[in-house]
Amino acid sequence: MEKAYLAMKKSGTGSLVLGIIILVVGVTAGILSIVNGAVLLKNKKSITF
Repeated sequence: MEKAYLAMKKSGTGSLVLGIIILVVGVTAGILSIVNGAVLLKNKKSITF
């Protein structure tokens, strides 16, 4: 039984760490997208086709 509890503990810890990493990467990607869009909107008058 102890092996099962250890396996569940490792699995839970791994899932928690993976979730935190995915959350940080997602927030970072969102912020970079917003900043990039703002820069594009700011400089749209200087674009010529």
